[in-house]
Amino acid sequence: MKNTLKNSLNQALLIAGLVFSTLTFAQTITTNSSPTPATIGTSKIWGSVDGISMIGMVQGPSSADAQLQVACVFEYTDNDIHSAQALPANLNGLVHLDEALKGEFTKIRESGQFQGHALETLLITPPAGSMSAKKLLLIGLGDRNNFTPELMTSVAEVATREALRLGVTNFAFASDLKDAGIDSPTALVAGNVVKGIVLANRSEIYLREHNLSKTKKLEKVYLLAGPSFFEVAGGGIQNAIAEVKKK
Repeated sequence: MKNTLKNSLNQALLIAGLVFSTLTFAQTITTNSSPTPATIGTSKIWGSVDGISMIGMVQGPSSADAQLQVACVFEYTDNDIHSAQALPANLNGLVHLDEALKGEFTKIRESGQFQGHALETLLITPPAGSMSAKKLLLIGLGDRNNFTPELMTSVAEVATREALRLGVTNFAFASDLKDAGIDSPTALVAGNVVKGIVLANRSEIYLREHNLSKTKKLEKVYLLAGPSFFEVAGGGIQNAIAEVKKK
């Protein structure tokens, strides 16, 4: 009788342990799994601040339909956008940009015409039909080994000021960090970009109010992200919008 009771108890404990292990394993999978990748062309208004709609978009810099395209670029290293660390060519916005410009994106960097130093800029007029945007602004990120997410606030400020100076009412912004092979914190980077845009725009609002500027009002910014990073970037954008609205 005692042996039977003991065996029954052991079996019950074994079953309970298996159930617990199964539940724990399932919870681990759910916690660590990535969101389902968004499809190319997906767009969503994550919010607005100071009259600017912050629109997330799954699109590459060569295809985004905006008046101005901004692309962020590190200092050139040999074959960098095709390196093992970079995104695969079919998902790599910088590769698509180079193809749209028939290799000139790489030639400009390789030859030193644009060195990619932090906050360096170069404005390009793409050949007709090569890109959706009429103007392309490259902004340098400096040495990839020294990159910090905080730099993106200053980069976005530069992008916004240049956009306003060019007289556009919307522009698309591609950080291109993952494309270049940098394992950056997506939400933090996206949030810092929003903060930079707002800082620059608020300076311009001040200048307009004091009759020191006559730039057009910025209405939309398209924040580009890859399919696997769209939702995560959106969370960072929403958090940043909530934060800057308090200031």
